[in-house]
Amino acid sequence: MHDEAAAFAHVESMLWADGPVCPHCGVVDSAYLLTGVRTKASKKNPEGKERHGLWKCRECRKQFTVRKGTIFEESHLPLHFWLQAIHLMVSSKKGISSHQLHRVLGITYKSAWFLTHRIRECMRDGALAPFGSNGGTVEVDETFIGTKHKKAEGARGYAHKNAMLTLVDRDTKQAKSIVVDNIKKDTLVPILRENIAKEAVIYTDEAKQYTHLGRDFADHDFTTHSKGEYVKREKPQVHTNTVEGFYSIFKRGMKGVYQHCGKQHLHRYAAEFDFRYNNRVANGVDDVERGQIALRGVVGKRLTYQGPNEKNV
Repeated sequence: MHDEAAAFAHVESMLWADGPVCPHCGVVDSAYLLTGVRTKASKKNPEGKERHGLWKCRECRKQFTVRKGTIFEESHLPLHFWLQAIHLMVSSKKGISSHQLHRVLGITYKSAWFLTHRIRECMRDGALAPFGSNGGTVEVDETFIGTKHKKAEGARGYAHKNAMLTLVDRDTKQAKSIVVDNIKKDTLVPILRENIAKEAVIYTDEAKQYTHLGRDFADHDFTTHSKGEYVKREKPQVHTNTVEGFYSIFKRGMKGVYQHCGKQHLHRYAAEFDFRYNNRVANGVDDVERGQIALRGVVGKRLTYQGPNEKNV
C-alpha cells in the first residue's frame, strides 16, 4: 500500500471487525470518524498533515486511532510504511535486513531496526498448547548461533556460542524455538516437560542429555549421527531431519541476511523464523494470509526503546 487512508482502513477492518473499539473506555462501535483534522503547521508541512483514521468516542469523548495499544503506537512513520515492512518480512523466506529495509522504504537505519524488532514482537506466539498432543511425534534438537563472548585461546567446544533448542511437531507441522543458557540435561529436560505432552513420542540424536526421556514421555528413540546414521534402517520414521531442515533455513538467514545477533535479541529472531515456518505454504498459508496473521498479532505487544530503570532494548 502507498495510500495512508487506505492503510488505516485496512488495519481497522482487520482489528475492529465489530466496529471501532475505544482504547480508553473499551466501548465497541460507539465512535464517529473525525475528518479534515490536521496537525500543526511546520516548515515541511505549512498547512499541516491530515490526520487519517482519527475517531472520537461518544461515551468518554476521547480521541483515538487504531494505532493505540499496538506496535504502531507513538510511531512517527506512516502506517503504510508499516504494512509494507510487514509484507516484506513475512514474504522473505530468510528474512530482510534492517539495512535493506531502510533503503527500500527510504527511512533511517535506526528507524528500520526498531521497526523490524517491533514486527518480530508481533510474530511471537504465546500459544500454551503442548506439542505432541494425542500421541503425536515431536523432533527435538539444539543448535549454536553467534557468540556470547570471545573464545578463549585453546578452548574447545561451543561454550562461547549462543544455544537454541527447537521442537517440531510432525502432526501439526509447527516449530517452537527457545533460547537457552546451555544444553545441559538440567536445562533442557524441564523445558521439554513444560512444552511437550506426556503422551508424545520423542525423536532426538544420541546426545546424552536425552538418554532417559522415555521416562517422561510415551516413547523416545534416537539416531546416532556420530556413526553416520541419520535415519534408522529398521525404523525409518526415527530421524530428526525435519528439525534439521528448519535449522538449515534459520542459519542461512542468520548468517547470510542478518549476519550478527546478540543474545538479548536472539529470541525475537527465533520467533520470526518460527512464525514463517508455522505459516508457510506447506501449511496452506500464502504471503497475503501470512501478512494478515502477523497484523492480527500487533495488539498489546508494544515494544519501547527504553523503559523505567531499564537499559535500551
